[in-house]
Formats: sequence, C-alpha cells, structure tokens
Amino acid sequence: MTTVKIPYAKTYMEAHIPDNKLQGILLSKAHSYKATGSEEELVQQALENPIDSPRLSDLAKGKKNIVIITSDHTRPVPSHIISPLIVKEIRKSNPNGKITFLIATGFHRLTTKEELACKFGEKFMNEINIVIHDCRDESSLIKIGTLPSGGETIINRLAAEADLLVAEGFIEPHFFAGYSGGRKSVLPGVASQVTVLANHCSEFIHNKKARAGILEGNPLHVDMLAAAQQAHLAFIVNVVIDDKKKIIKAYAGNSVKAHETGCKFVEELAAVPAKPADIAITSNGGYPLDQNLYQSVKGMSAAEATVRDGGVIIICTACNDGHGGDAFYKWFAEAPGGPQEVMDKIMQIPANATIADQWEAQILARIQLHAHVIVVTDQCDHKLIKEMHMQATDTLNEALTLAENIVGKDATITVVPDGVSVIVKS
Repeated sequence: MTTVKIPYAKTYMEAHIPDNKLQGILLSKAHSYKATGSEEELVQQALENPIDSPRLSDLAKGKKNIVIITSDHTRPVPSHIISPLIVKEIRKSNPNGKITFLIATGFHRLTTKEELACKFGEKFMNEINIVIHDCRDESSLIKIGTLPSGGETIINRLAAEADLLVAEGFIEPHFFAGYSGGRKSVLPGVASQVTVLANHCSEFIHNKKARAGILEGNPLHVDMLAAAQQAHLAFIVNVVIDDKKKIIKAYAGNSVKAHETGCKFVEELAAVPAKPADIAITSNGGYPLDQNLYQSVKGMSAAEATVRDGGVIIICTACNDGHGGDAFYKWFAEAPGGPQEVMDKIMQIPANATIADQWEAQILARIQLHAHVIVVTDQCDHKLIKEMHMQATDTLNEALTLAENIVGKDATITVVPDGVSVIVKS
C-alpha cells in the first residue's frame, strides 16, 4: 500500500493506493529541488544579474510614473518577498518617482483588501499605492494596437501610460497558454474584456498546441507576446516556486528572454511521462489555486493527459468560493444535454463573438467528454457541482469507491498530487 498526500486548501488529503493498482505518481522535481539561497537572496541575485537587460535601477532613472503589474488573489506569487526588493532596486536611482502596483485580475473578480494584505503583508500594503484592474471598466482602458489574430489590444490606461512598465509573477505550466508569467501579466492580466475574449476564442483553445508546456506555435501565446510588446513591458521579475509555495529560482530582465529562460527551467522540473490508468487522482495545488471550480479545471487537465478514455478523474479541490464565475457555471447548468451540448455550442461561436468564460467551459467539456469527473470537497455545495455534470464527495475514500463503481474494482490508478505543477507528456 502506498500513501500519497494530495494538497487540499491549506492542508492535504491522503490517498492509500494498493501497490498492484498504482501505475505511477507524477511529481514535479520542483518539489524536491534544493534552492541555492534564501528566497530573498534568489530574487536579489536575479535583480543584480538581469537577462538581456540593463538593471532595473538603470531603467528607472528619471522616470516619473512607474507601474508594477502583479498577480491577483488566484496566484500564489510571494509578493511580500518580491515587491519590496523591486521597490528597493528602483529607489536606488529614483527616490521620488511615483510607483503604482497594478493588480492583474484579468477576467477574475476584483481582489479584496484582505487578500491584498495576505499577498503583500499588511505593513508593506499600507506603504504603497495599489490599483485593482477591472477589465469591464471602460473608463480605465485604452486601445494601444491590434493583436496578430485581429483582436484589439486594449489595456489598463495606467499600464499604457507608464514611463516604465514592470511585472512580477511566477512561472508554472499553464493548461492553454503553455506557461504562466512573463507576457501574461499584460494579456490577460491588465487587458480589457474585449481583448481577453478575442484571445481566448474557441478556435485557439481547440488548437492542439494550446496545451501545458507549449509556447512555439501556440496561438494564445503569440497574441500575448504581441500585447506585452505593444504595452512596452520593459522588465519582469518572475519566480519558480515549490509545493510549499517557496521560491526556488528567480529570473529578471527582458520580458521575453527572461521568461523563456525561466520556462526552460520549469520544463526541466515539470515534464513527466504519462502513466495511463483507469483512474487519475489530482489536485489544483491547494490554496490559493483551489478556491473555485473555474481554476480547478487546470488540475483536471493534467489528469486528462494520463487517464484512459472513459476513465475517472478525481480532483481534490476545496472550491470554498464556489464555481468561480457565473457565466462558466451557466454553460453547464443550462445544458441538459451535458458536455457535448456545451462543446457543440461553443465551437459554433466565431472569434469576434467570444462569450465570457467560454474557454474554461470548453476545456471542462473536453475533459468531461474524455472522462468522468469526481470533485472531492467539504467546502462547496455538492448540488452546484452536480449541476455542472460532475459528481461530488466529501472524502477521497468515497470518491475512490464511486470511481471503482464506474470503471471496476480492478481499476488501475495514477496519482498527480499537484496537477498545476506538472506537464504530462504522452
């Protein structure tokens, strides 16, 4: 019998798998990687040795309006470590320039004051100027160009009019953009809903290269790169974190080259071969990534890559914030025909008519058409989950029993403890 810990909220669940059923445990090497210094030291070293760029302190000289884009409450970016060091670097050469932190909410709900305090630390939060991006507030947005796909590049006016635009974030596999970090701070981070919708169209999401670990030829990535370049994103500080959300590596410098370098490192750690099985158990990495079903589709997509057709995906995810998007929820709740009905409707929508959250619904429908999905949570209404054509249990043991009733008592099992941290390659 093998016992595997599955991240869940701020704790974990345990899976007890008979050895004769266990096909494999797919883990990112990031979880065992030994960093060469403290978290602060790693970020400071990156700032002192930028990739393909002058130091940030040099770029900041004489600038009056500096904007730092940073991730929102759905991303475990350790801003309490990164942000003060960025500010310190800027202040070396620019003691008086205005610095604004712009929260990249993308298409998510707005971040709360409590979440900002958790992100930055209350003391630092009270010392800085913070603006929360709202993709639907047209008065705060401005068009700066056109995307390669033909959509308009409309972003937050603060970012567009900055003398110096900087972004902090983290790099991990992303289920349709290839990797997080870098250019994603601009699109979707501080982009208009119009721009996000154009980029997240059904044609792009359907593309075989819109998968975790793929940048070259990924149509979403191409648009995102263009948006960052049009916004003049001058400098990034991106980190790589382990399963404890601790920084193990940091990259700073040119928004393209530094990000590419970080992505190569993440691929070395995160790429794992698929271990086909009847049942795949996974998670969304625990808090803060497992706060809702919307985000949890990411973890499901890792299991999708290793579970057999017609098998069962079990995802342990708290979803204390519910579905995470009313439009996302309604795609399924208002589709009596289930995932096939959802998929058929979405694939008929042209790029210039993309509907809010259809991309997440499209991927979830794709996953459901491939395998049954069981959500393990004691913090979310099971009725809501069932209305989205998935099953739900309070415990992992209950889920395993339910899964075996679907695929048989002799079902094989693969475990992907942290679904958002790996690139499963078939």
